[in-house]
Amino acid sequence: MESRGSKRQLVAMEMIYRFRILLPNGMTVGLRLTDPGSEILFEDFIKLVKEEYLLSQRQSESKRKSPLNWNGANLYLEDANDNKIRHMMNLANYKPHKCHILRLHDGSALTTDTYENMWDLTPDTDLLRELPEEYTFETALADLIDNSLQAVWSNGKNDRRLIRVDFTTKEDRISIFDTGPGMDNSDEKSIVKWGKIGASLHRSSKTQAIGGRPPYLMPYFGMFGYGGPMASMHLGRRAIVSSKTKESRKVYTLHLEREALLSSTHSELTWRTKGSMRNPTDDENRESRQGSFTKVEILELRVKNMDIFQLQCRLKDIYFPYIQCDDLSNKGKTTTPITFQVNGVDLAEIEGGEVSITNFHSCNGPEFVLQLHFSINQDDIGLKPGLRSPREANACLKCVYFPIVEGKESIEKILEKLEAGGCGIAENFETFSRVSIRRLGRLLPDARWASLPFMESRQKKGDKAYLLKRCCSRVKCYVETDAGFNPTPSKTDLAHHNPFTIALKNLGRKMFEKEKVINVEISRNGKLITPLQLEKEYQAWVLQMHDHYDEEVGYGEDDPILIVSPTNKKHLGISSDVVRVYQILKRKGASWKRGQKIKVLKGACPGLYKSNVYATLEYFLIEGFEGDAGGEARIICRPLDVEDEDGCVLELKNGIASFDIRRSLSLPFSVVDSGKCMAIERIEWNNQLEKRRLRAPSTIDLLDAEHCRELEVGGALPFDATVDVGQVPPLEVVAVVRPASYDASSTSNSLDQKYIFKDTTEMSMVVTFRRAAKGCGSADHIYSKRVAPSCHKGLNGLYIFPLGQKFPKLFRRPGVYRFLFSLVGSSCKECEKNVVVRADAAKWKLLSNNGHRPYVVRVGSTLQPITIACFDKYGNQIPIVSPPEIRVILKLRGSHAQIDKVKTRLSSDKLMLEVMDLLIESSELDKVRPSYEAILLIFLQDEQDPLSIPCKVTPGSLDHVRPRPPFPENQLFPGFVFKELILEMFDVYGNHVAKDVEVKLNTDGFYILDQIGSSRKVDDNGCIDLSGLVKVTAGFGKTVSISISSSNKIVFKLEFQTGKRELRIASKVPDYLAPGSRLENLVFEVVNSEGDVDETIHDEDKYSQSHMLTIKSDSFKLDDCVGYAFRHGRCTVPVVPVPAVEGNFCLTVAHSCYPELHLSIKLSVFQTRNMEYDDVQSPCSHGKLLLLEDSSMQKNVGNTSSLDNAGNLMRSIVKLEKGLEEEIFKYGQRIGRCENQLKELNEFKADHEQRLAELQASAELQLFNNVNYLSTKEEIIEQIKSGRNSAAATICHISGNFSFLETQKLFTLDIIGLVALLGTVHSDKLSRILAEYLGEDQMLAIVCSSYEAASTLEKYKENGEVDCNLAFHSVAAALGKHISGRFLVICLEDIRAYTGEVDESDPQRRLALPDPILCSGNTPSGFIGYAVNMINLDVHRLRFKTRSGNGLRETLFYRLFGELQVYGTRQHMIEARASIKHGAVSLDGGILRENGIISLGYGNPEICFPVEMRDEVGSPRSIEIKKQMEEKERNLQIIESQIEKSNRNREKALKKFRKKYEQYNKFIDHMEPALQVYRCDNS
Repeated sequence: MESRGSKRQLVAMEMIYRFRILLPNGMTVGLRLTDPGSEILFEDFIKLVKEEYLLSQRQSESKRKSPLNWNGANLYLEDANDNKIRHMMNLANYKPHKCHILRLHDGSALTTDTYENMWDLTPDTDLLRELPEEYTFETALADLIDNSLQAVWSNGKNDRRLIRVDFTTKEDRISIFDTGPGMDNSDEKSIVKWGKIGASLHRSSKTQAIGGRPPYLMPYFGMFGYGGPMASMHLGRRAIVSSKTKESRKVYTLHLEREALLSSTHSELTWRTKGSMRNPTDDENRESRQGSFTKVEILELRVKNMDIFQLQCRLKDIYFPYIQCDDLSNKGKTTTPITFQVNGVDLAEIEGGEVSITNFHSCNGPEFVLQLHFSINQDDIGLKPGLRSPREANACLKCVYFPIVEGKESIEKILEKLEAGGCGIAENFETFSRVSIRRLGRLLPDARWASLPFMESRQKKGDKAYLLKRCCSRVKCYVETDAGFNPTPSKTDLAHHNPFTIALKNLGRKMFEKEKVINVEISRNGKLITPLQLEKEYQAWVLQMHDHYDEEVGYGEDDPILIVSPTNKKHLGISSDVVRVYQILKRKGASWKRGQKIKVLKGACPGLYKSNVYATLEYFLIEGFEGDAGGEARIICRPLDVEDEDGCVLELKNGIASFDIRRSLSLPFSVVDSGKCMAIERIEWNNQLEKRRLRAPSTIDLLDAEHCRELEVGGALPFDATVDVGQVPPLEVVAVVRPASYDASSTSNSLDQKYIFKDTTEMSMVVTFRRAAKGCGSADHIYSKRVAPSCHKGLNGLYIFPLGQKFPKLFRRPGVYRFLFSLVGSSCKECEKNVVVRADAAKWKLLSNNGHRPYVVRVGSTLQPITIACFDKYGNQIPIVSPPEIRVILKLRGSHAQIDKVKTRLSSDKLMLEVMDLLIESSELDKVRPSYEAILLIFLQDEQDPLSIPCKVTPGSLDHVRPRPPFPENQLFPGFVFKELILEMFDVYGNHVAKDVEVKLNTDGFYILDQIGSSRKVDDNGCIDLSGLVKVTAGFGKTVSISISSSNKIVFKLEFQTGKRELRIASKVPDYLAPGSRLENLVFEVVNSEGDVDETIHDEDKYSQSHMLTIKSDSFKLDDCVGYAFRHGRCTVPVVPVPAVEGNFCLTVAHSCYPELHLSIKLSVFQTRNMEYDDVQSPCSHGKLLLLEDSSMQKNVGNTSSLDNAGNLMRSIVKLEKGLEEEIFKYGQRIGRCENQLKELNEFKADHEQRLAELQASAELQLFNNVNYLSTKEEIIEQIKSGRNSAAATICHISGNFSFLETQKLFTLDIIGLVALLGTVHSDKLSRILAEYLGEDQMLAIVCSSYEAASTLEKYKENGEVDCNLAFHSVAAALGKHISGRFLVICLEDIRAYTGEVDESDPQRRLALPDPILCSGNTPSGFIGYAVNMINLDVHRLRFKTRSGNGLRETLFYRLFGELQVYGTRQHMIEARASIKHGAVSLDGGILRENGIISLGYGNPEICFPVEMRDEVGSPRSIEIKKQMEEKERNLQIIESQIEKSNRNREKALKKFRKKYEQYNKFIDHMEPALQVYRCDNS
C-alpha cells in the first residue's frame, strides 16, 4: 500500500505537457513533454514535432500525404485563440496535464479543415461488455436527444433551453442541435468525452437524480457512457459533432466514420478519428445567444424515408413532461421547461401523440395518486449487485379513469384517434397498456405493462366483483420513477431483473416474508397506508368514477319493462339491482330492433376471440332507473347456433317481470359504437345458416369393405347385395357421422377427417329381423349396442360395433335384417340399413287363376291385376325380397305385342306380387276374329319359361269408318243407287269392331231401300253392307250427307253435292208478240255445268223414270196439267197460246219432279196496226219485233208507192244494222274464246295448286313423323312481330299483308328478307347456339341485294337527321308503327363472296370446305360440320343469285359464319382448339370466338332460326318431293303469266264489244223516228 501511494505522489510531481499539432497536410501529431521547463525554443519544438511525424509516417500503412516545408521562413504555430508563435514556446501559457491543440503553418498553399487522428476515442475495456445488443431508430435518436436534454438542463436561468431536430431527406441528414454548455478541447469539457465510450460527462451525476419531487425532472440519463457514438453510428454511416463553449472562440468538430472505427486494430483497441477547428456560423450564433451549443449531424442515413408528423408525435410522447408540465408551476399553470423543435415545429403546439390524445379522453374527476419509496433490506445488501446499483428508489403512481361515454369506451376512442392520426398501435381494448412508465420524466416506450396487482379486483363472485372487473379495465396508471430505477441498455423499459422493478410489478400482491427483499412504503395524500387499505381505497375510487362519469347508450324507443333484483346478473353482464328491458334502442340516429340479424366481429369484446358471431337481436338492457348515471347497456342476442326455444325469455306474471337469458349472449353496447357490430342482410344470414348446416352433423354413414380394409377393421355389412342363407356376418361394423357438406358420390373423401364429425356423443345400433319387408308383421329384436367414438389409425370419430364375434350365425334365416343406427341425444338423421337374406332357388306361379276361365279384356283397357308368388323347390311360398324385372308380351296368332309401363306392387307381407296396369294395345285382332283368343306371357327376370295366361282380347268401341269403295262424288245424281257400298267399322287401333255392335245410320238426301230403319248391326266382318240399298233422292245441286253415330257420338260423316243441271230454252222467243197469237215448237234442254245436253234425262216407263215438263202462268190461264216428255235431254212444246190482250206476261217452265230445274219466260204482247205481210214471216232484222203468220194481218194492203218506199227504207236499215251486228258478234265470239281459255287455265292452275298442297302436306307429314319439330317459321315471325318498334317487325307485318312481289312494288326496293327467316336448321340446340353466336342485331338484320336498295330505306333532312316521314319509316307509320333505334342492313353486292369450290351434286349447294385436322392428322372427335353448311335454304332461296352469280350461302351466310366449326360438346371443342382458326361452337352452349375471345355464361336467345327435319333433309324421298314442288312452282308461274295475258285480251275485246254495242243502240234510237213515219205513212 505504501509503495503504491509513493508512486502516485511521484507521478503527481512530474510536469507533463500534452500537445496535438494539426499539420497543413491534414495529419495530426501528438507530442508529450515531461518537465520541459518554462520555455522551449520554437526550432526545438518544431524538431520534436517533425520526429513524431516521421515516426507516424513509417508506422502508418495509409496513403502518403503531401510533404511539409519544415525549413520555410513562414513557418509558425497558431493556438486556439489565434495567437501566432514564431520564436519561443512559453509553456507558462499552457496548463500541464492537459491536451492543447496547435496548428502548424508552413507557408505553403496546403490548407485543410479536417485532420486525421485528431481525437483519441479508445474506450475503457470494461465498458465494452455493457454495449446494447441492438438498437432501433427511435432509441438511437432518443439517446442523442438525451445527451442534449442533459446539456441544456444545466443552463442558467437566463440561458436559452433549446433542442432542435432537423430531418432532411434530400440531404440525407439528421441534425440534433442544443444550446447546452458545449465542449472544447479542455479536459473538463473535452469533445473527446462525447465520442469516447465510457467518458460521459453526466454518468457521475446519476445519484443526484434519486429522490426529489415528482415527476423527477432531473435528466441525468447517462448510464453506460456510449450513447453518443453508438447512436450516431446506428443512424448513419458518418457523424460530425460540432461544439463550442462560452469560453472558446472556436468551434471544435469531431468526425466519426463507421468503417474507420471498425477497421481499427482490435489488438491495440485504438480508435482515432478526424477533427477540426472552425469559426461558428451565423445560424449557430443566432440560435445560441449565450455563445455555447452542440450540434450532432448524422450523414448517409440508414432510414431514408421518415414520416415527420409521426416522429414529432413520438418525440412529444417520450419527452412530454419536459415539453409541457403542470407539476412544476406553483400556480398550477402549464410550463414549457424545454423548447423542443422538430423541423422547425414546436412540439408543444402539435396535437398528436398518444399522451395528448389519452389526456384528452380521460375524465375530469380526481386522480388516484400514490407515492412509493423503495429500499433494500440491510440484510440483503451483500447479496445484491455492487456499488453501481442504488440502494433506494422512488416512484409516483397516478391512476386515471377513462369512462364509457355514450356507450363507447374512451380507450376505444383513443385507439381510433391514434389510428386515424397515423400513430396507430397494435392494441385493442383488452390488450391496451394499463401501465405507462417514465424514468426521470422520459418515457420508456416498451414499458407497456398490464394492470398492476392492486388494480385488479380480487373478488371472484357477486355483482360487485363483476362491476369492478369492468370498471377496472377503464383505468390507466402513469408511473413516474427517479434514477433509483435502472433502465434496460436501450432505455426502452425498466431493467427486468432489478429488485425495484420486481417490487413495482408486484405492488398489491401478497408476498411471503422470504420474498420481501425490498421494503415498499406506500403513502396517499401524505399518509402511509397498508396494502389492504390500498386495495379498499382504490376500489372505492373506481366505483366513484363509475357512478359519476360512465355514460351508457341513449334511449329506447318503446316502453321499457322494469326488472327488479334480476337473477343471474353475471350472465346478464349487469351489476345494478334495477334494469330496464327494451325491444327497440336508438343510438346515434340508428335504430336497433328485436329480431334484427347482426354480425359481431371477432375480438369485439371479451369472450369473442375465435370468430365472428352471427346472432338475432332479442332485447336491450339498461341499468338503473330512467335518468340514473353510470348505468351500462347490454345487447341480448341469440347466436346463430342456438335454437329459438333456447333463447332468452322475458316473462310477466302477476305484474312482476323476470328475465332468463338461457343460452343467449349478453354483449356490451360498445360493440355497436366501435363498428364491430353491424346489421346484415338476409342473404348473408342465409349464407351463414347454410355454412352452419354444412358443418353440422347431418347423416350417419357406414364404411364399405374397401375402407374397412384400409383401416384394418373386420369388414362391412353387405347392404348393396342380397346374400344367401348362411352368409357369415362381418366381425365389426364401422359407422361415422357425416357433416352436411359431405358428398356421398365422391368416395375419395370418405376417409378424410374433414368429412368425419368428431364428437363425444355415443351411438346406438339396434338389429331386428322380419320375415318379409318393412311393415309386414312384427319384427324380432336381435341385438342392441351403444358405443362411444374412438380413434383408429389417426382417424377420429369412428363408431366400431362388434357383430360377428357375438352372432356368428346371424344370417341363418331368410328375411330382412334391419340395422338402425342413431346418435344418442342428437337430431342427426338416423341411418337404417337392411340386409336381405334370400332362400334357395325359387319358381314363380300364378295365384289368381280367374276360376280357370280366360281373362277377358277390351283392347285399349287394362287387364285386371294378376297375382303371382314365389315358391321354393318344396312348394313353400317364400318372401319376395324386391319386385323383379317383369316383361309382359301379348301373343296373338302369328304376332306378338309388347306391353309397356307395367306396374308391380308387393303385398304388405312380401309374399305376393301384384302385376297391374296391363294396358292391352294391338291392331292385329282381325287375325284372331271371331274367337279373339290370345296368350299373355309374363317373363320374370331372366327366366326362359314365362308364366302363360289365356285371355280373350275384344276390339274396342267404334272410332272411325272407312267406306269401300270410296264414294263416287262425280256420279251422284237424283235417282242414283249405289250398287256396291260397304262401311268398314274400326276401333282406335285399326281393328274391325266386334259383331253385333249397334250403330245408327243417318242420311240426308239419300233413301235406304230396305226400309229396316236407321239402327244397324255390324256383321261378322265388322262391316255394314249397304250395296244396292242407298238411293239419291235429293235434287240437282243439293248437299247430301251420310253419317254413322255410336253412343250418341258421330264417328263418321261425309257430305257431297249432287251434280248440277240447268233448264234452258233452245228456241228463240221474239221480244214482241201479237195478242192472240201462238208460240210453236219451243224446245227446252237440260244441260250440265259444261253446257252440254244431259241425255240421261229421258222419260221411260219401263225404268219408272218420269222426266216431264210443265208450263204454267200466274198471268193468264194455261192448262198446267199437261206434261211434255223429255227425250234424251230435250223437250219440245208444240204450241203455247199467247193472251189476247196486250201486256207483259210470264211463263214458268219446270221439271215435274225436280222443281230446281225451272226458268221464267217473259212475253211482251201488243196490237200492231195497218201492217200486212205475205204468207211468209217477215221478221225485223233488229230482232225487236217478230210477226207470226195470221190472216188478220194480211188484208187491206193499200198504196203501192208507199210500199216501195217503205221497202227501200227497210233494206237500207237492215244493211246498216247487219254490219253492226256482225261486229258485235265477232267481238262476242272473241270474248267467249278468252273466257273459255281462262276457264281452262284456272282449272289447270287449281289442279297444280292442289297437287302442290298435297306435296307440301307430304313433306310436313314426313317432318311430323320423323322429327321433333320445335320452332316454325310462323312462330319466329310472331316473335319478331312482338317487338313493336323494330324494323324487323315492320318487315314481318308488311310481308303478312302483301305478297312479296307487291312489297317490292310498294317500296321499289330489292329486299331479300331477314337473316333469321332466310334459312332453317335441323335441331333446336343448333338453332339456339347459332342465334346466340350472331346476336339478335345480326339475326334481325335486313338483307338487300345491293347498296342502292339499302340506301333507299332511309332519307335524311338537311341537318342530317332521319326523316321519319319518308321511305321505310313512312311505311311503318302507315301500319301504325314507328322504328326506334338503329337496325342493320346487309348489302349482298358489297360482301366479299366465298371463292372456293361448291358441291354442285348437293341440292343445297354446300361449300366444299375441308374438315379440320389435328396435329396427329385426324379429324377432331365430335366435329359435326361447318355452320355455314348447316343452314338449309328453301327452294326459292336456292335459286337466288346476285349479279355476280353467287347464292345466299356464298355471300350472306359465309359473311356471318365464315368457317365457324360446330362440335357436339364443349369437351370436344376444347380438345380441338389447335385446329380451330375462325371460332367454334358446341351444341351444349360453348362458344369460342376468333382472336382468343371466349363467351362464358348462359344465353337464351328469343330470335332463333326455324327448325326443320334432321336426317330427312337430304333423303331421296325429300329430294323427289322438292323437285316436284319446284316443277309445280315453275308451271304455276307460267300459268299465272298466261292467265294475266288472257285477262288482258278479254278486257280489250270486251272494251270493243261495249263500244260497238253502244253504237248499235244509238243507231236504233236514231232510226226510231223514221220507223214511226213509216208506220204513219202506211197506216
